[in-house]
Amino acid sequence: MEHPAIPINVTVNGKTHEAEVEPRHLLVHFLREDLGLTGTHVGCDTSQCGACTVHLNGLAVKSCTMLAVQADGGEVTTIEGLADGTDLHPVQAAFQEEHGLQCGYCTPGMVMTATHLLETQPDPDDDAIKHALEGNLCRCTGYVNIIKAIRAAAQQVR
Repeated sequence: MEHPAIPINVTVNGKTHEAEVEPRHLLVHFLREDLGLTGTHVGCDTSQCGACTVHLNGLAVKSCTMLAVQADGGEVTTIEGLADGTDLHPVQAAFQEEHGLQCGYCTPGMVMTATHLLETQPDPDDDAIKHALEGNLCRCTGYVNIIKAIRAAAQQVR
């Protein structure tokens, strides 16, 4: 049985998008397939890995377990929307400088989670950083450089 499309209006990275989506269309698929913003990764479809983390109305959310219709009227920021032109966001720059990535698959979600953390807690200690990252899995590293990168970004943002 086909479901009727639902109209949505979502601002993504500062640009308004009007679309019609199926009621069950996930936000991650709307971003990747409909808008071509492939920096948001699909890692598990169960909200376990955090690779799909984006900001919705200022909160870090896992877009693989949100419906696109839930973002209707909202503002979404993806990894593509963090940089200011060619100037990387301080968290992106710190991940690069501190080698906070290996394969890079989890990196967009890690960066989006870290950005939200620093917006809400500008001077987190290591325990706060580890707690914030609990919903993000990296299969390549031991998180040492990721934590180091977030600490460096915190100093830059302050």
